[in-house]
Amino acid sequence: MDNTLQPFQLENHAAQGRLVRLGDAMNQVLTAHDYPTEVATLLGEVQVIAALMSGTLKFDGVLSIQVKGEGPVSMLLVDVTTDGNMRGYARFDAEKLQAVSENKGDGPQQEVPRLLGNGYFALTVDQGADTQPYQGIVQLEGATLAECAHDYLRQSAQLDAALKVVVSQVNGEQGPTWRGGGVMVQKSAFSGFQSIDGEATDAEFEDAWRRAVIFLGSSTNEELLDVSLHPHDLLFRLFSEDGVRAFDPSSFAMKCRCSADRVRNVLVSFPRDEIESMKIGDDVVVTCEFCNVDYRFDVGQIDTIFKESAAD
Repeated sequence: MDNTLQPFQLENHAAQGRLVRLGDAMNQVLTAHDYPTEVATLLGEVQVIAALMSGTLKFDGVLSIQVKGEGPVSMLLVDVTTDGNMRGYARFDAEKLQAVSENKGDGPQQEVPRLLGNGYFALTVDQGADTQPYQGIVQLEGATLAECAHDYLRQSAQLDAALKVVVSQVNGEQGPTWRGGGVMVQKSAFSGFQSIDGEATDAEFEDAWRRAVIFLGSSTNEELLDVSLHPHDLLFRLFSEDGVRAFDPSSFAMKCRCSADRVRNVLVSFPRDEIESMKIGDDVVVTCEFCNVDYRFDVGQIDTIFKESAAD
């Protein structure tokens, strides 16, 4: 039960939610580049948030979350397909990051203001060529990325929700590995609330919702990251007082959408003389920003690409 999205609903219908666990799907993304720990942690948090959002918003295509800032970390980008294929990458300034890390002090840190600064949190849903992409944007005003995601849900998606996100390196059988986890609860419409004794009132409904948020907050980082703790068991620990019902889970995997054919299509969009600037030695080398895979083309292959393009 790893790399999963587990939907659930409280039996009193006050809230529904999603629980996410990411193992290999996260570790492969965060180790594809030599990210500093602080950058990898931020990118992993966006992965967990994207996974939670993918289970909340209905779509058939690609859901992307992009966080841009003016600080040492200038961009975080994660996308996830309907099939659960995830990828992501980050951009940062190493010198600025080192300076900020050296001056962070001993007090509690606000990761968004310190590492990202002013900027925005954007969610985009692309459902194909025949549809208009949807995008919602909010300013980076929270102390953490989870708070920024909460602001997005409240302002752009108009959902009353609470979420908890954790990302950390843990010791595995083959050494340290990145893991992430998260839980989100979403407030239901009042008409869906069911009281055990008598007719429900607004006060009872609001109490049930506040209780769900408190239960969510009682989850520990260790529980969210523990691969040996079944999601059903964790949900029961958190919400057994009101009852919880789990539904069919879905899965995630790190899978990049780059390919040699896609790179060829990109190359022919450039003037031939600009292609020379991409050479490393005698070959043109294009590196995927997501998975860090190099695509190499020698002179003969480049000639063939442009001849085939001219023939078309």
